[in-house]
Amino acid sequence: MPIHQPLVAVSTDVREFANYHWHAAPQQYLEAAISGAGVLPVLVPSFGDRIDLDGLLSSVHGVMLTGSKSNVYPPLYGEEATEANGPYDHQRDATTLPLIRKAIDQGVPLLAICRGIQELNVALGGTLATEIQDRPGSLDHRAPEGESQDARFAIRQSVTIKPGTCLAGVFGAGEIMVNSVHRQAIGRPGSRLQIEAVAADGTVEAVSVRDARAFAVGVQWHPEYWSRSDENSARIFRAFGDAVRAHAAARAGLRTAAE
Repeated sequence: MPIHQPLVAVSTDVREFANYHWHAAPQQYLEAAISGAGVLPVLVPSFGDRIDLDGLLSSVHGVMLTGSKSNVYPPLYGEEATEANGPYDHQRDATTLPLIRKAIDQGVPLLAICRGIQELNVALGGTLATEIQDRPGSLDHRAPEGESQDARFAIRQSVTIKPGTCLAGVFGAGEIMVNSVHRQAIGRPGSRLQIEAVAADGTVEAVSVRDARAFAVGVQWHPEYWSRSDENSARIFRAFGDAVRAHAAARAGLRTAAE
């Protein structure tokens, strides 16, 4: 029986609203997963080590990490936490970092977006650079203040895809236009990461995992926002969806052979 809509585990933020704690993800990511990648997103509550991650990964066919207003807690990569660098989401950190490592080691396809690429780097031993707009020679990658969401996430920045990389197979090598919106970025890349794309000021905008057995890519920009109208945004989700379906088919084949 063919697998039409494989399952993808999606990270969640922990937020307070209307006297409740919510474990939630923005709709744009879920819409891009179901419409752009052709997968069914399944929200994973951020319960840290209370989750059986091996059991979770045996039940899904991919992992997607969303962006967020919160930042990875700096002591997790050897830096001091400050109020200015917040807000933080300790429950999400405690869930996503081990989930990333297990997904990669088990060959489960992974797509990490915005906060997700930063989590990916920290999970693999890298560091983050904060408030990068203050660095000499750096572009201001932040969204314009007081604008509509469409204006904030407008496609206005160029990045250069390096030849011979995973994303060169998706876009071709060279320059593409993206909607990169962030105030921190990868500092020292984790040793297992390959830099896939950079901005004009040298900021790392995409990475992949060198020794991964499946698609394992992080992007600093937001392909989810325009995935239904921008071809470059759509290509990432199609590539991720293809990898997820290939993983699901291979797993189904192994199970059939074992029966």
